Amino acid sequence: MFKRKEPIEPSKPTVSIPSMERINSILGPGLIWEGRLTGSGGVRIEGTFEGQIQLQGLLVVGESGKVTCENLRAATVIVAGTVKGNITTHKLEIRATGRIWGDVLTTSFVTEDGAFLRGRMTMEEKVDLKLETSNPPITPESQT
Repeated sequence: MFKRKEPIEPSKPTVSIPSMERINSILGPGLIWEGRLTGSGGVRIEGTFEGQIQLQGLLVVGESGKVTCENLRAATVIVAGTVKGNITTHKLEIRATGRIWGDVLTTSFVTEDGAFLRGRMTMEEKVDLKLETSNPPITPESQT
């Protein structure tokens, strides 16, 4: 009789995250930045940011993050901190500690119990982010 020495664990599904959905840069806690943030990578803000944000990728506002941006535009936005300004995104997630003061235009919305939004929420089937970038996103079609 054959005996197995290790316990059998259920297999975990492999999750493939597109490069635009990864964090490439971090504005750490205690840092204050004013200016313009554009590009195709993922950014996590744990400090304070004031200015313009236009990302083709992921923006995470961490629990200690504070963002003031008249019109924040990013493909995916996760808010666990504070955002003051309007948000245009394909996917928005507001965590329990997240606070947003502004209007939201999105195609997908997820929230946790305790999250806060003061503004109008508009959901559409498709959202044009109207990003002004000099470099178009890399797609499988553009590489051939």
